[in-house]
Amino acid sequence: MRGVPHQACHFHYLREAAKPIYEADRHAKKELKKRVHGVRPIERAAEQEEGAGQDDDEAEIVRGYCAAVRSALTDDGLPPLTAPGLKLHQRLSRIAASLDHVAALAGELPGGLKRLRHLLRRGLEETASLWPPVREAYKWVKRVSRVLKNEAALSAREVRKCLTGLLARMRQAAATACEPLVRDGLRHFAKVSKSYWPGLFRCYVSSDLPRTNNDLEHLFGSHRYHERRASGRRRASPGLVVMGSARLVSGLATRLRPKEGLQLSPGYVARWRELRGELERRRESRRKQRRFRHDPDAYLADLEKQCLQLSLPS
Repeated sequence: MRGVPHQACHFHYLREAAKPIYEADRHAKKELKKRVHGVRPIERAAEQEEGAGQDDDEAEIVRGYCAAVRSALTDDGLPPLTAPGLKLHQRLSRIAASLDHVAALAGELPGGLKRLRHLLRRGLEETASLWPPVREAYKWVKRVSRVLKNEAALSAREVRKCLTGLLARMRQAAATACEPLVRDGLRHFAKVSKSYWPGLFRCYVSSDLPRTNNDLEHLFGSHRYHERRASGRRRASPGLVVMGSARLVSGLATRLRPKEGLQLSPGYVARWRELRGELERRRESRRKQRRFRHDPDAYLADLEKQCLQLSLPS
């Protein structure tokens, strides 16, 4: 909107900057999940033993551990701040440690728990080399997130200074890193940070500017929802692209329903006429595009005619 400084969404910035790191985390998670397949047969065996009248308590414990593993496998998390692979590795390691603790105290595990423990230990050992670089790279993502969160309520200049120093240390770490994932991931993060840099700090100057686009996207989605209900169209109308700067704002202002009515600021008429002129130029551009799609030859012939008229002596 005119007059409002551009604020880059911190969520989209972190998601794009940490993309190689997240992809490595997802790859490691996929490899770990491939090696932990086989929980369901252990559950079926416990159910059959329970149905045959054997120890119900033991079968219930086996099913409880299997449920914990299945819960860990199906929790995807939300990138970029949450690393689903690291979370899965941590939870499966915790389950395996719990089984080790029971084995150390009891001396021996029941058959179902022994198979489950072997399954987890094999998966964790075969993927052990994948996790250290992912964990090291994600530490930098967390540090940048904490700086941008600005819990200390620092000024925009101070936040910019902190992030500048952190990115400088990130580049140094990338230059000395031995792991390709850490080196390439941190370099990509610094490169994306440079492109987002001008719009990262506006929210610390004005409290009315949010750090993310979540609320703004919610408003856009709400407007599209009401438009679909009114028009019956599944997609937003093309006119919303052209007239959105006026149509969306007026729709949201009308929905507020202030008791005293909408108060127009001084000089409104001049700005309204300027906005109308800009919108009319956009509509004319869309008309030209439709004319060309409808009849390219006629459209180009008309342009050629106009060019030739300009070359004629006045």
